[in-house]
Amino acid sequence: MAPQYQIRADYDAHTITVYQAYAPAVADAALRAGRFVAPFSFRRMTWIKPSFLWLMHRSNWARKPGQERVLAVRMTREGWEDALSRAVLTTGDPADLAQAAVHVQWDPERSPRGAALNHYSIQVGIGRDLIRTFADEWVVGLTDLTPTVRKAADLVRTGRAAKAAQRLFPAERVYPLPAALEGILSPGG
Repeated sequence: MAPQYQIRADYDAHTITVYQAYAPAVADAALRAGRFVAPFSFRRMTWIKPSFLWLMHRSNWARKPGQERVLAVRMTREGWEDALSRAVLTTGDPADLAQAAVHVQWDPERSPRGAALNHYSIQVGIGRDLIRTFADEWVVGLTDLTPTVRKAADLVRTGRAAKAAQRLFPAERVYPLPAALEGILSPGG
C-alpha cells in the first residue's frame, strides 16, 4: 500500500515531467515556440501536476472546454525542488498562503476511470512572481500528449484500462524528495 502523501512522477537524473491541460490556442503557440508564450498567462498562477492520471481526471481526458490539449512539461529537477522549497500548503495559515510564491495541495490520486484512491497526488501552483522563472528557466521541453491521451481514453472507455496503462501511460515512480522538503510538504507535518 502506498503512503498517503508521496510524489510519484516520471523523472530522470536531471528533469521531471509535469502535466498541464490547455486550450488549443495556448498549446499550439507554446509548441510552435518550444516554450510558453502568449496567450499563456504570465499574470496568474499556473498549476503543474506530476500525476498523469490526476490530470486525466481533472481535464476529463482532454475533453473539458479550455483543457482540450494535454502537454507534458519537462522541467529541471533543480527548478522543481526550488519551487517546492518556496511552497506553502493550501491547508495552512491563510496569511502565509497569501504571501507564498508557490502553493501546494494534495488531492486524491485517481484510477484510470476517475475513482478516488486512498493516497494523494501533489498539485503545485506556481505564482505570478515566479511564473517567468518557471517558463524561461525551469521548463526544458514541451510535448503534445493529446493524441496519446485520446487513444488511452478510448481504451479506458471500452474497458481496456490495463492495456492503456501498459502501453500509453507514463512510467511514474516515487520521487526521491530531499529530507528538507518533506516537512514543508507534509500535511500536519
